Amino acid sequence: MRAYIAVTAAYWAFMLTDGALRMLVLLHFHTLGFSPFQLAWLFVVYEAMGVVTNLSAGWIAARFGLAATLYAGLAVQVVALIALAQLDPEWSIAASVIFVAAVQGASGVAKDLSKMSAKSAVRLLAPNTGTTLFRWVALLTGSKNAVKGAGFAIGAILLATLGFTISLWVMAAGLALILLAVALFLPPGLPRGLKGVKFAQVWSRDPAINALSTARLFLFGARDTWFVVGIPVFFYAVLSDGTPEGNRSTFFLIGSFMAAWIVLYGVVQAAAPQLLRAEGRSVAQIVALARRWVWVLAAVITTLAVLALIAPPGLAVIVAIGLLVFGAVFALNSALHSYLILALGQAGRVTMDVGFYYMANAAGRLIGTILSGVSYQVGGLPLCLGTAALMAVASAMSLRRLHPA
Repeated sequence: MRAYIAVTAAYWAFMLTDGALRMLVLLHFHTLGFSPFQLAWLFVVYEAMGVVTNLSAGWIAARFGLAATLYAGLAVQVVALIALAQLDPEWSIAASVIFVAAVQGASGVAKDLSKMSAKSAVRLLAPNTGTTLFRWVALLTGSKNAVKGAGFAIGAILLATLGFTISLWVMAAGLALILLAVALFLPPGLPRGLKGVKFAQVWSRDPAINALSTARLFLFGARDTWFVVGIPVFFYAVLSDGTPEGNRSTFFLIGSFMAAWIVLYGVVQAAAPQLLRAEGRSVAQIVALARRWVWVLAAVITTLAVLALIAPPGLAVIVAIGLLVFGAVFALNSALHSYLILALGQAGRVTMDVGFYYMANAAGRLIGTILSGVSYQVGGLPLCLGTAALMAVASAMSLRRLHPA
């Protein structure tokens, strides 16, 4: 239990800075005149590195231990925050994009090292009886997302009050203190690693793991297609009057909405075992729930895409409410997936199964990030939400191939 609490606390601290950094970068560079497509590129390397990191992190953890990957994730994030604070406002847009994308890539490595460490630790530390594993996983992922949501709000507030550079230094100092505390006080209980683990073993040969990973790819693609660029830019266009005062209030409103969305997502995810009445259900029954709820998600986002195309009065309010509904349904889907990857995976290769699964998760975020900028720039909000709907349908079709042993 002490090891679980320590890992969770470290993961919370990381995700707080991760959410704040995303909002800082998005809003700061949008006000500098970056187009939706350019904004998307700021996050492309971040997501691309997640694909590579998750594959290698599973092997690294199996070889060197989970504590090592947890420390590495926190340390790399501190370095990334300090590096981003060196950005020179006199640089050209092209130079700024290249530099920020590279630093975001380091942050992506940090995030996925931390995530894989935390999720794998739950599988190894939680009692695997009844729905206990589901509850522990839901609590970790739900609380993490609530903390990340708070980070979105903090990022917007820091940008409006301290500015871009000072905010980064404050975040780096806070996370460095957390890293020091975790290194000093993390109790034993995490695996130390095994010599002889081969990198080729990270590739899953289990049809159920592969089907779930594909569904996860499209699930997170469905979210990030609107989440990363489209919706923040849409709300900025609707709410801001272009003045410095208007920009500050708009930052606060957008950050508050994004924070509320993530917090709602986290709260619902943490409560998913109770909301889904999972007590006593078999793995096959949980798979059936996952298949049912992804179609509900597809219906919600498709409805929003149609409304965006019609553009009724009060569209911004309708979209905001609709996306909150999407967030609640998305949280149930995500919680079901997070449980299934641990329930279906083998204890002896848990870090590699989790790493492979989150590689697919990162690939979905990468695709969604690119589509978010491209679809919004080409077709505005209707195309952005319509593309997300297609991704949700693809996730539903992928789950049809999931047949647990």
